[in-house]
Amino acid sequence: MIVQAEAPRVTVLEARGAVNPVLANYIKNGISQAENNGSLACIIQLDTPGGLDSAMRDICQRILNAKVPVVVYVSPPGARAASAGVFITFSAHVAAMAPDTAIGAAHPVSLGEGGEQQMSTEMTAKVVNDASAYIRGIAQSKDRNADWAEKAVRESVSATAVEALDLKLIDIVSPSLNDLLKQMDGRSVKMMDGTTVVLQTQAAQVQFYKMGWIVDFLYSIADPSIAYILLGIGSLGIMAEIFSPGLIFPGIIGAICMLTAFYALGVLSVNWTGVLLIILAFVLFVAEFFTPGFGLLFGGGVVSFIFGSLILFKGGSPLYQINWWLIAIVIIILGGFVAFAATRVLSTYRRQATTGKEDLIGKTAVVKEKLDPEGMVLFQGELWAARSESGIIESGDEVHITKIDGLKLIVSKIIKEEKL
Repeated sequence: MIVQAEAPRVTVLEARGAVNPVLANYIKNGISQAENNGSLACIIQLDTPGGLDSAMRDICQRILNAKVPVVVYVSPPGARAASAGVFITFSAHVAAMAPDTAIGAAHPVSLGEGGEQQMSTEMTAKVVNDASAYIRGIAQSKDRNADWAEKAVRESVSATAVEALDLKLIDIVSPSLNDLLKQMDGRSVKMMDGTTVVLQTQAAQVQFYKMGWIVDFLYSIADPSIAYILLGIGSLGIMAEIFSPGLIFPGIIGAICMLTAFYALGVLSVNWTGVLLIILAFVLFVAEFFTPGFGLLFGGGVVSFIFGSLILFKGGSPLYQINWWLIAIVIIILGGFVAFAATRVLSTYRRQATTGKEDLIGKTAVVKEKLDPEGMVLFQGELWAARSESGIIESGDEVHITKIDGLKLIVSKIIKEEKL
C-alpha cells in the first residue's frame, strides 16, 4: 500500500468591504483554520475603504500573533487598502498588491470614542498621535517605511502599487494569485516568536475559506444604510400590527427586521442617543393611535426620528453616514402610515360619539304590537319596547322616534296626508 504525502496548501480569505467586527471574526477564524490544517501560509485578498478602529486592531493583533505566515494581497486590479486597510496591510508578514491598486489615506476619521465632528482639537491630536504610533510600530517591526506610514495617518497620503513597492511599503507587485505564489516561493519571513519560516508556495494548492451564507448575511446587514432600512421596516411592521391586531404577518416581519437591525447596530459604531431618539419617535407614533387629537405626538415623533437618524452613527466618515435621501424616504413612509392610521382612528372615535341610542331620535319605526299606550315596535330588524305619546297606535302603522326613556322608545304616529 502506497501512501501519498498530502500536497502543501495555502488558505485564502476574501476580505472585501468595510472593516467591522463581522469581517474581523471571519479573518481571525480563517487564520485559525490555516493554522489547524497545516497551511504553509494564509493569504488575505483585501479590498476595503476602511472601517472601525476596534475591528482593525483585532485583525492586526491576530495577524501579528499568527503561527503561520499571513500574506495581505490587495487585489484584484482596481482594489484599495484605504484607512484601516493600511494598518492591516502593514501588519502582514508579506504585503503584496496587484497592479492598478492603491494604498493610503489612513487619517483616523472615525477612530476613537466619538466622531470627528464631536472631537475637540486636543482629542483629535490624541487620536491621531495614537494611530501614528500604532502604525509606526507595526511598520518598524516588519521593516517597512515607517515615515510614510505615519504620513498616511497624519496627512492622508496615498500610493499606487508601483509607488508602494519603490517606497518599501510592500514586498511584491503581482497580477494574479498564482503569480503571487511563485514570487513568494523561497522568501524568508520572521514570526512573532523569533523563528524564521521559508515559504515554499510555488506548488501549493489553494484552499479558499469562504464566509458561508450566514456570516455573509450578517456582514451584509452590518452596513449603516441597511441597518437603518431594517429599523424603518421593523417600526412599520410593528406599528401596523398594533393598529390592526390579528394581522400577524406584519408583526412577525417587523419583529424580525427590528431584531436584525439591533444586531447590525450592535456591531457598528452607533451613537446610542440617536437610537434612543428613534425609539422615542416610535413610542410617540404608537401613542398617536390611542389619542383622540391629531398632530402634537405625530409632530414630536417626526422631529425625534429625524434628529435620531442624523446622529445615529458616529464619525464623519462617509462609511458611517446615512444618505439624506434615504432618511427622507423612510420618514415619509413612516410618517405617511402614522398619519393615515391616526386619521382612521380619529374618524372612528368621532363616529362612535354619534352611534349610540341618541342616534335613534328622528328615525322611523313600525308598530308590531298595538301601542295602548305601550307595545312593541320594529326598528332596523330589532324589537324595541315603546310608548305612544299620541294615543293608541295600531299594529303596522309607522311612527317617529321622538325620545328615549332608558331602554324604551317614545314614539308618535306619522300622519299621512290624503291624496285628492
